[in-house]
Order: sequence, then structure tokens, then C-alpha cells
Amino acid sequence: QVQLVESGGGLVQAGGSLRLACTTSGFTFSSRTVAWFRQTPGKEREFVAALSSVGDSTNYAVALKGRFTISKDNAKNTLYLQMRSLKPEDTAVYYCAASRTVWPTPGVEEYDYWGQGTQVTVSS
Repeated sequence: QVQLVESGGGLVQAGGSLRLACTTSGFTFSSRTVAWFRQTPGKEREFVAALSSVGDSTNYAVALKGRFTISKDNAKNTLYLQMRSLKPEDTAVYYCAASRTVWPTPGVEEYDYWGQGTQVTVSS
């Protein structure tokens, strides 16, 4: 059974940091491109960052590059998102996802495994 479980969300003040984790099971984590997306009520799911299964290439949403860092630990089957200098507009539910593609694609439709999400709230 495929499972992706996010953790590490919560309430943080603007300017603060959080590290999200996504623990996975039921599939070969190291062979999948993995990614983070986020979503706020009434809006479409938004790409945050992706990490390729080949060569560890990364891809970031342009507006977030420099503040967010995606990484993974294949031995622990876990994906991470380090978020720094958080802003109120970063408030969202954050989802991890896995794709069969090699390229760290930003396309939601390319990801077939999804977690349930973790809430991140940034107060001003």
C-alpha cells in the first residue's frame, strides 16, 4: 500500500522557518521524482519544488527559489522541504507527491502518488 505522510507543519511567525517531512512507503522511493505542492482554499494546487530521481536535479517555483530547499534521504524514504523567511502568503496546505517522470516536473498531472497534506500558517 502506497503511503505518503507529511509532518512538520504548524503556526509560525513571519520571518521564521519550518522543515516539512514526507515519510513514504509502498513504492521504490529512490526511483521516483518527488515534489512539494501547496494549496489555499479556492485556488489550484501550486508547484513548490521537485527533486529528480536521476542525478538529484532540482526545480523550484521561481518566486520561492532561495527561501525553500528540497532534499531527500533515500535510506529513510523521506522527502524534506526546508522553508525560511516565511511570509503570510506562504500559508497553505503543503502536499508531497511522487512521479514516474525523470524530469523534476512542475505539472500536477504528472504526479500519481500524493500525501494528505500538512497545514502551514504564517502569522504577520
